[in-house]
Amino acid sequence: MTTAPAADWRLAAVLVILVAVAVLTSLRAGLGVHRDQVVAALRAVAQLSAVALVLTAMMASLAWSFAFVAVMFLVASITSTRRMGAPVGELPWVALAIAAGAGPVVALTLLSGVVPLTGAGVIPIAGIVIGGSMTAATLTGRRAFDELAAQAGGYEAALAVGLHSPQAALLVLEPTAPEALTPGLDQTRTVGLVTLPGAFIGVILGGGTALEAGAAQVLVLIGLLAAQALTTATLLRVIAHARVVRRSLRDSYPR
Repeated sequence: MTTAPAADWRLAAVLVILVAVAVLTSLRAGLGVHRDQVVAALRAVAQLSAVALVLTAMMASLAWSFAFVAVMFLVASITSTRRMGAPVGELPWVALAIAAGAGPVVALTLLSGVVPLTGAGVIPIAGIVIGGSMTAATLTGRRAFDELAAQAGGYEAALAVGLHSPQAALLVLEPTAPEALTPGLDQTRTVGLVTLPGAFIGVILGGGTALEAGAAQVLVLIGLLAAQALTTATLLRVIAHARVVRRSLRDSYPR
C-alpha cells in the first residue's frame, strides 16, 4: 500500500500555502527572489506533471526508458556548460566528464542486477546519478575558472619555470577539487542523522520496508560518491588541457 501524497485538492492547498509562505518571507525580509519563487513553483508543477505523464508511458518500454535517460543526460550537459560560462561548442567535453562519472555507476548497478533492468529501475537510478554528476561538473567548473582568474600569477609563474600549460593549470586547479565533492560527502556522512534523502523517502512512500529504503539510499549515496569523483577528476583535466574555457578567460588562458 502506497503512502505517497494523493494528487487532490488538499495537496494543491498545501502547495499554495507553502509558496505563499516563501513569497511573503522573501518580501518581508527583502530577499528579492519572490518573483523567482513563484515562477520556480509554477514551472515545477507544470514540468513534473508533464514528466509524470511521459514517464507513465515510457517506463512500460525499456527502449523508451533509455531514450528518456539520453534526454536527461543531454539536458544535464547543456545546463552544466551554461552554468560554468563555457561556449556551447565545448558542450561535448562537459558531456564527456558527466558521462565518465554517471556511465560506470549506472552500468554497474544495472548489469549487476542490484537495480532491475526495467523502465522503473533504469530511469530513477540514472536520473539521480546523472543529476549528481551534473552538479559536480558545474561546481568543479565554476570553482576552477574562478581560481584560474584569481591565481593568474601562480599559473604564469609555473609556465615561467618551464611547465607546460596543462601542468601549470593543474597546480592551480587540483586544490579546488574537494569543494565540488563536499556536498556529497556531507550528505553521505550525515544520512539518517540529519537528513532522510529522497531515495529513502521514496521507497517508504511507495510501500517498501525500512530495510529496502535503507539499501536503496546507501546504493544511491555511494554511487554518487563514485560518479562525482570521476566527473570532477575528468573535468579538471579537460579544463587543464583547455578543452573547456570560460568565455571571460579566453584572452588569458591558456598561454
